[in-house]
Amino acid sequence: MSLSSYTTLENPTRIVFFGDSITQAGVNKTGYITKMAEMLGAQGLASKYELIGAGIGGNKIYDLYLRHEEDVIAKKPNIVIIYVGINDVWHKTSSRTGTDADKFERFYNALIKRLQNANIQVVICTPTVIGEKFDATNENDGDLNAYSNIIRKIATDNQCKLIDLRKAFLSYEEKNNIENKASGILTTDRVHLNEAGNQFLAETMWETIKKL
Repeated sequence: MSLSSYTTLENPTRIVFFGDSITQAGVNKTGYITKMAEMLGAQGLASKYELIGAGIGGNKIYDLYLRHEEDVIAKKPNIVIIYVGINDVWHKTSSRTGTDADKFERFYNALIKRLQNANIQVVICTPTVIGEKFDATNENDGDLNAYSNIIRKIATDNQCKLIDLRKAFLSYEEKNNIENKASGILTTDRVHLNEAGNQFLAETMWETIKKL
């Protein structure tokens, strides 16, 4: 398991980023958690936050539920950022091991309740992209939009802050993906983020986190 942290000084706000391979790579040199740590350092805020990556490649919502005690609650964070859903959708078409919508919603609600009961502030994210074409022609766009709507509903039902990554990424693609490419703008392979994608993700998440 990849679990790295950026430790700061006395009594910082501890944030666990809980997710799949994008979060697992988030602690790498150009990953989004590293990028956020660099942003905080540049703003003189490094001593105020501790950022912990808890991502495992291939994870779906029920994987997060099964490991939340060890990988989130045991870390005693103030805030957890849940960023999951790509594999729940993608694996339905790639390997037929995705997560049905009703099961996705039930596991997500159960996970949030467990974390909230541990007095952790929960922030949830819509999934980003599986293919970067901006004209709704990527194979999984329909499901990604449907699961994003489920997550938006979950946020309302559980009174969680929402980071709408799906909306932010689609807006970015529409403005910047002039040739309507399937990858190479924010991702390396239609899903996993390149350096620009990690920077954009860090900036988008920080806009919500800084107000918590």
